[in-house]
Amino acid sequence: MTKALYLDNAATSFPKPEAVYTAVDHYQRHLGAAFARGTRGQEQADSVVARCRRELSRLIDAKDDRCIAFTYNATDGLNLLLRGILRSNQRVVTTTLEHNSVLRPLHQLKEQRSLLVDFVPFDIATGELDLQQFSVLLHEHPTDWVVLNLVSNVTGIVQPLLQISDLVRNAGARLLVDASQAVGHVPVSVKDAGIHLLAAAGHKALVGPLGTGFVYVAPELHDELVSNRCGGTGTRSSEPEQPRTMPELLESGNLNMPGIAGLEAALSWRSTPDFMQRESAHRQRMCRLISGLIDIPGVDVPCSGTEAENTGVVSFDVPGTDPREVGMILDQSFGIQCRAGLHCAPRVHQTLGTAERGGTVRLSPGLFTTEDEIERALTAVRAVAEAM
Repeated sequence: MTKALYLDNAATSFPKPEAVYTAVDHYQRHLGAAFARGTRGQEQADSVVARCRRELSRLIDAKDDRCIAFTYNATDGLNLLLRGILRSNQRVVTTTLEHNSVLRPLHQLKEQRSLLVDFVPFDIATGELDLQQFSVLLHEHPTDWVVLNLVSNVTGIVQPLLQISDLVRNAGARLLVDASQAVGHVPVSVKDAGIHLLAAAGHKALVGPLGTGFVYVAPELHDELVSNRCGGTGTRSSEPEQPRTMPELLESGNLNMPGIAGLEAALSWRSTPDFMQRESAHRQRMCRLISGLIDIPGVDVPCSGTEAENTGVVSFDVPGTDPREVGMILDQSFGIQCRAGLHCAPRVHQTLGTAERGGTVRLSPGLFTTEDEIERALTAVRAVAEAM
């Protein structure tokens, strides 16, 4: 049987660093206490949470650790932020690059709260937003919020955050960033970019365990954000209202302590020589994968005519063939685990012209993907394209 090759790190990273497995196992076997719940071992649990919160704060250049709240994934965080900050009759400008974790909450809130939602398109050649049209759209009507997917989970293209931030600031709007595919791959400074709200996953590029994520809430919004999840926080238990202070505002119920322990270990691993070597090699291998796919006859790579930075994602299309069929062949005949379809980003595929035939095939190597595995993937895609 062909050995499996995992190329779906955009969904969740695998494998994880050994330190992550060790930290999760150690927490489960030797600590076990809940965060802020006053049991034996709580002090150690609290220390794990504090260290992880501090490292995430440093990672995104936040002013205060209390601006960071843990979530169960990026979708959970985006829902908390969108539902907690958007008010009736406000105007939101977002993009056609968005994932359903933004599109679906906005669709629902548009119906419930009479939001006005407008979309900025992206250039199919570069994968970048049309900044001129973005600026025009921002000023057509008063804009309250801009919601931006910093890195597409279909193309892997990084948007010019600082330029976009300037446009948002000049329009008097606020900025919410979906950094699900960005944090861990590219530097993100909430301070430099003037980001008001941000959501990210802990289990993708940060290589933490599944069930981990976090949000950032700028200090000036702590009193404005409304919690849509209320319950026990281990603090102010005599009061009927949810605490208004961060991070308790968003952290009701028991935290995923084994996951947070693993995420802390993953963040610590990022400072090791092993990580630095793997990160450098990953960038080189992504360049090889993209250029190799472009060179295969019968394979189209959307947004390939660009010099924009790509992270860990590339999609391709074999015209005239259902991408799900291609993905099935790669899996069953070559042992390559990838993702085929719309990738929960239907507007991206509508723009690329790939929606009607079911999307694209997505390959997303990780930090542990080897050079030989990249070549194996290219050989497999070439064989499939020749057979179609």
